[in-house]
Amino acid sequence: MVFGQIGSGYQIQREGTEEILKVDATSWDFVPSIEDNSVVMAWIIDRLSETPSIARIIFSQRRNYTYDTEQTGILIEIANIYKMLVSQKKNLSLYELSVYKNSYRYIERWREQMQYLLLNLMKYDPIGAYVEVRRFIRDERIKIKHADLSDVELIESYLEILNQIYNLLDNTTLIKLAKDKIAGYKVGEDRGLYSLIFSPALSPDFMFTRLMARHPLDGMEIDVYKFNNSEVYMYDVPGDIKHLYHLTPPEFRLTEDKYDLLDTARNVLAGHKPKEEEFLDPERMRRTFFNIGKDLVRELADRKNVSLNYEELNELASILVRYTVGFGLIEVLLQDKKIQDINVNSPIGQSPVFILHEDYDECLTNIVPSMDDADGWATKFRLLSGRPLDEANPVLDTELSIPGARSRVAIVQKPLNPYGIAFAFRRHRDEPWTYPLFIKNKMMSPLCAGLLSFLIDGSRSMLFAGTRSSGKTSLLGASLLEIMRKYRIISVEDTLELDVDTMRKIGYNIQALKVRSALTKGGTEVPADEGIRTSLRMGDSSLIVGEIRSQEAFALFEAMRIGALANVVAGTIHGDSPYGVFDRVVNDLKVPRTSFKAIDVIVVSNPVKSSDGLHKWRRVMQVTEVRKHWEEDPLREQGFVDIFTYDPKKDSLDVSQDLANGEIEVLKKIAGNVKEWAGDWDAIIDNINLRANIKEKLIDYSDKANMPDLLEADFVVDANDMFHIISDNIKEEVGNLDSKRILFEFDNLLKGKIRERKFHQSG
Repeated sequence: MVFGQIGSGYQIQREGTEEILKVDATSWDFVPSIEDNSVVMAWIIDRLSETPSIARIIFSQRRNYTYDTEQTGILIEIANIYKMLVSQKKNLSLYELSVYKNSYRYIERWREQMQYLLLNLMKYDPIGAYVEVRRFIRDERIKIKHADLSDVELIESYLEILNQIYNLLDNTTLIKLAKDKIAGYKVGEDRGLYSLIFSPALSPDFMFTRLMARHPLDGMEIDVYKFNNSEVYMYDVPGDIKHLYHLTPPEFRLTEDKYDLLDTARNVLAGHKPKEEEFLDPERMRRTFFNIGKDLVRELADRKNVSLNYEELNELASILVRYTVGFGLIEVLLQDKKIQDINVNSPIGQSPVFILHEDYDECLTNIVPSMDDADGWATKFRLLSGRPLDEANPVLDTELSIPGARSRVAIVQKPLNPYGIAFAFRRHRDEPWTYPLFIKNKMMSPLCAGLLSFLIDGSRSMLFAGTRSSGKTSLLGASLLEIMRKYRIISVEDTLELDVDTMRKIGYNIQALKVRSALTKGGTEVPADEGIRTSLRMGDSSLIVGEIRSQEAFALFEAMRIGALANVVAGTIHGDSPYGVFDRVVNDLKVPRTSFKAIDVIVVSNPVKSSDGLHKWRRVMQVTEVRKHWEEDPLREQGFVDIFTYDPKKDSLDVSQDLANGEIEVLKKIAGNVKEWAGDWDAIIDNINLRANIKEKLIDYSDKANMPDLLEADFVVDANDMFHIISDNIKEEVGNLDSKRILFEFDNLLKGKIRERKFHQSG
């Protein structure tokens, strides 16, 4: 790094009675930090030696870095000493000493020392200059004791020059502030002391470089849509297999007056940093900063005679929150319902953000974050999660909840990631997925949904398996909505992905437990296996485990075996087939084979791709029964019996021969406990078909009425309750579960519910 990289983009402006050094650092490939960068410090000292009347220093690079009058004064003292000493040629040349007899024995070494002190350290590392001149004095004093009498006067003359430099530095504010911490200082390496003395006020300029504003000149526009006052343009770019997602957020379209208000307000809010304890309640913290920001913007607008209506005031306050206690443009991306994943790769700032789009798959964006953004996000996630992120713990799994979006967050840093910090955001759907939504999206068939509903009512133990991004967690969440609201549910997760809040709002008796991540060492969180065992002591409940990763597997299978088992026990696990799940559980996680038999059903979902490889869809691939008779290998000993299998040619989930022939033992076990079904396979299949028809009814009426909200969680759960109540009433009335009557009455009641919903929506 050399001065040439810094260039000459600066000017000295007068503001009132002060002269301000303003430096345009936008072309620099490093942060303009006096405390962290010796080249920046040296360049500034050169400028101050030329104009010692400068009162403040401001660097502009994505944001403004302002060093106040006090900090600038500290540097001016050093600049004045540097200018004075360098201007005294005798100090550099040591000409006056060269006339001494035998001076040739010392003069070259001393000249090298003086050039090192004055031309190098004094500008780049003035604390180092102080440390070195003190060492030189000590060395010369030792040498003078053993020197010839003819050399003593020469060495004493050199000591006078060194003492002059020492005294000048010793009286500076910089050295006075650093002196009691100077022990062990490593010259030219250790800049930690400067960070204690110099700390610029930051006022980020979020509009300057985070967005590449220009649309691609050779791109073909293929789509345009809006969300939350943001505009998205989708482009095909020649030669690039990925689409370009070009975002224009509301903050990029502000008028000059509004931008000035926002910039001023942010400068004021920079001094009101949230306390660590405030991150324990992020929703309240955001609300507080929104109200403060709103009042501040209103006051500034009145002072500057800028007219703002109610909506404009709220918009500016929201932007303020986003760029103070929030996550900037990441929040804007997360509020786009079409985005599924966001990836911010390292080295930060060298590549744009990448996304996975609902309609256009993998896309690159016009957003390039800065390292300062990344550092700020990492700090906030540490505070929000209460989990460490450092060299000893280079992985952090957590979640982010903001207005209009929830996401899972994975962060990696050095040493695991050799290029620094990186982020991956998995956006959750705003509302939980439901079986009818999955049917409509062809992830499963109506009959598969009916069977899973039957299994859940039958209190079976189930694992939802799949690869990453296969939809297994979404499928688990949808299955929770098939549990009747009369039953209690306890969920155990290390990262909160299941939409417990929505379930609670629609009337579920649900308790979420958050446990330690398998990737986290130590900490205050309870280990996952202990969390599961604790849930078993919390009363009769359905037990749901977000993801089986490690030691919690033993506790989960223990729960399955001892039968938390009057109720559903379910979880997710990575695995692309039933045998893959067996291999993961038994061989990797070391769960005994006999415990693995506690699983009743494995549901495997995976992405399927188009032949060109450019498109993919999520599908349920298999629904498989785990039988109990095998000893060593369930695959070889026919311990796995398929109930449904996926046919890629037809893109359909087909009924297995065993299901068609009535050979599924888990269904018979459920029926064995129900008077109306015991020993009657036709009655079992009839009820499964009834449940499938119920799901199809919802989809049909949703399409006909153009009411997509009929497939969302609140209405689906109401419909499920209607089904159970109608079934119970008809059984009481006629003595059996008459499927035709149940479906007929459900249809009539459903129509009434839809009319009522339409009335409320129109009113």
